[in-house]
Amino acid sequence: MPYDMIIQGGTVVTASDRFVADIGIKGERVETIAPNLPADGSQVIDAKGCYVLPGAIDVHSHLDMPFGGTSTADDFESGTISAACGGTTTVVDFAIQFKGQSPRQGLDAWHKKAEGKACVDYGFHLILTELPEGSESQLDGLVDEGVSSFKVFMAYPGVFMLDDASIFRLLRKTREVGALTTIHCENGGAIDVLVKLAREAGERAPKYHALTRPARAEAEATARAIALAEIAKAPIYVVHLSAAEALDQVRVARDRGLAAYAETCPQYLFLSTRNYEEPGFEGSKYVMSPPLREPGNEEFLWKGLRTDELQVVSTDHCSFCMNQKALGKDDFSKIPNGAPGLETRLYLLHDGGVRAGRISLERMVDLTATKPAKMFGLYPKKGTLSVGSDADLVVWDPEKKFLITNKALHSKADYTPYEGRAVTGAPRTVLQRGQVIVKDNSFVGKIGGGRFLRRGTFKSP
Repeated sequence: MPYDMIIQGGTVVTASDRFVADIGIKGERVETIAPNLPADGSQVIDAKGCYVLPGAIDVHSHLDMPFGGTSTADDFESGTISAACGGTTTVVDFAIQFKGQSPRQGLDAWHKKAEGKACVDYGFHLILTELPEGSESQLDGLVDEGVSSFKVFMAYPGVFMLDDASIFRLLRKTREVGALTTIHCENGGAIDVLVKLAREAGERAPKYHALTRPARAEAEATARAIALAEIAKAPIYVVHLSAAEALDQVRVARDRGLAAYAETCPQYLFLSTRNYEEPGFEGSKYVMSPPLREPGNEEFLWKGLRTDELQVVSTDHCSFCMNQKALGKDDFSKIPNGAPGLETRLYLLHDGGVRAGRISLERMVDLTATKPAKMFGLYPKKGTLSVGSDADLVVWDPEKKFLITNKALHSKADYTPYEGRAVTGAPRTVLQRGQVIVKDNSFVGKIGGGRFLRRGTFKSP
């Protein structure tokens, strides 16, 4: 029986193996992985000299999100086109329950944002900004519908921050229903005091965003979050971990056998506080939370990636244009927090991680596809290349030169933090469920072709 498509002659790479083989695709699934499959009229994509990777998964994006008096530049159309062109075929975005809303209202709003626009497959976490005592049962139905992870903030008092008692009750609930609590770990109260003092002293430049959010504030909150999870006997996932001090808290917890997991992001691996010193208002491009850290910090994170103290590299894609950043032209505390990154993750990790000898190619696949799929209820349908899995894959040319410029990318943001960085290694072709959606850096898929994914419950990776 002929296949609909054959990916021919590439080196198949998973989290544990690499080998030369053809991939036979039937419908939306991988039907066969074997050498020398007969074409027999099938569409053939020549992958000789290339790696064939599972489509990457980004479990941390913010699309069409209101923040700081504006909204992110990328909605579910432009954001997921950008993701696809960078080799990411699944995103798990953050729906938000704003104060005064029920969890259901927050989730329904994000379903409407994504429907008919998302160009890759997608799921949702749900951000909880309030969880009154006795309301935990409202989460049961959401988990049944495939929203099996929740996010809380220890930062942004009065906006997103949840108190420790509510976080603890959520942890107990997620343990009961098999969900995963993800946490933004920064001491929001202390940071607010530091911000107030800086503003009173007339310190208004973008660099003060970093100076008022010290690494110790992240480390303290990380330790506190892990302690709450330990008491609740629940797993915990620390988002966008940026600092060596915070990583130390995760390492100690894991050494004690606790189910403590964490992700980091490319910005903390490739940028530093030096970027805040760029002339004029250029430093605002790098205002994100947690902020960039001192040079040298990144080597601790790379070590954590190699040793599995960090399990995932996501992006925290939260794109704003410079005119939106200008809301904080005279006050760093009013600069919208976030930067684009969905499209550049694999470029950076391959060039600066794999080619630089910091991680193996198999580990890159593990960090960007397999581990997130396992932890967030998508494996083995997503996150690997195996018989029966979705035919989401990337034909990756390891020798292709690419110059990262905003003009070459597909986000609606008007800058990239990595402008002018030359990398080696780029996607040649990207498939979603057996259909070519990207060819030679052009999106050729269907607008709205992405599907909502009903994710399973948490499983330890």
